[in-house]
Amino acid sequence: MTAQTSTVLLYTSPARGHLYPMMDVALELHGRGHHVVVQTLAAEADTVRAAGVEHRPINPRIEAIELDDFRAGHPIAALRRTFECWLARAPFEIQDLARAVHELAPDLLLVDTNSWGASAFAEGSGRRWAGFLPYVLPVPSRDAPAFGPGFPPPRGPLHRVRDRMVHGALRLGTRRQVRALNVLRSQVGAEPLRAFTDLFLRPDPLLYRSAPPFDYPRSDLPPSIQPIGPGLWAPPGEVPGWLHDLPRPRILVSVSTEFQADGAIIEMSLEAFGDDEGSLIVTTAALDPSRFRAPNDRTRIVRFLPHGEVIPHVDLVITHGGMGTTQRALAAGVPVCAIPWGRDQMETGRRVEVSGAGRLLPRGQLDPRRLREASLDGLTRRGRAAEVADAFRAAGGANRAADLLEDGWRRAGGRLPERQGARPRPPDRTGRP
Repeated sequence: MTAQTSTVLLYTSPARGHLYPMMDVALELHGRGHHVVVQTLAAEADTVRAAGVEHRPINPRIEAIELDDFRAGHPIAALRRTFECWLARAPFEIQDLARAVHELAPDLLLVDTNSWGASAFAEGSGRRWAGFLPYVLPVPSRDAPAFGPGFPPPRGPLHRVRDRMVHGALRLGTRRQVRALNVLRSQVGAEPLRAFTDLFLRPDPLLYRSAPPFDYPRSDLPPSIQPIGPGLWAPPGEVPGWLHDLPRPRILVSVSTEFQADGAIIEMSLEAFGDDEGSLIVTTAALDPSRFRAPNDRTRIVRFLPHGEVIPHVDLVITHGGMGTTQRALAAGVPVCAIPWGRDQMETGRRVEVSGAGRLLPRGQLDPRRLREASLDGLTRRGRAAEVADAFRAAGGANRAADLLEDGWRRAGGRLPERQGARPRPPDRTGRP
């Protein structure tokens, strides 16, 4: 490391769906000559190091606090469980990041917005810091619906009244958690929050891992929030040899990598398409693949496949509406049938529908007939999915993120590494066509 090398510490919550979408930025910064440390899940040490950057584990006590929102009986209860989880992790994140800062003396902190404690410490530390958001932006806007229920965009005064009521209910329902978080924030010198959505207004910049027309265009988007398109990095993998032998249309069925009890999506898909001439490729992720039985020799059921390599070779993705899989499919120009199962997935699914790049099938309407109808219609949306893919590429991705971070660095008087000695970038692992 030379005297001119600057250190970037990227800190994530304990979820691969928050690590992988930011690995492209970590690698871009590394390629520009920065010393990058990724503090994340302990189990991802080999993956991060193999990509070419330094790994540092988050405190195991943070990983031990389970996000169990799938056990909630209704959306508000699920949100409260989620906030309680993030709040419980916050004190350990503060200790964790404080120790890392003491040992590494980073020039820039890049922090996951779901890491409430780490974000508070970063804000109060007086260091240069930025945030990142790999899911749907919850900040209120005159052009976007209230976050949570999955409403379509507002089209008149009644919709705006509806949205104000939902914003008020959300603010009231999370008031206790925000108060508790403000106590922690005061201890590390961070300003208090009025509402949880203020969390997304404090970093400058906030790297938002989406972009219109998938996300809703906003005329009142704060300048600190920068949509840069999805993060599509994934560990290297190979297309299985049997994939190209499967008949078309090929449909990939993908459920959550974090347990959400969403096996019904697989079961309904197997029933809906068991007699078709096309093929099904099912990845069960957090579910045991032995639970499911292939109806014919045109169906493959496995726990994991490298989606970055597989998705460009399928014709439709049926998914629970996770932001990662949904945007990966659309970035490859592949339409989506989204069946939201919880969390922010109804918001993601609605954006699939509004963008015209696929279909939304609400969980309560899931049955083989409706799934088949929605999927067959989704197969016709490839042209619109290709338009979304073009827009994602135009958003700039990791290159634009690094430019934004370095521009902020310059404005703050920081020195950047000499680009002449920048390291070669690793090969692309995004799965882009």
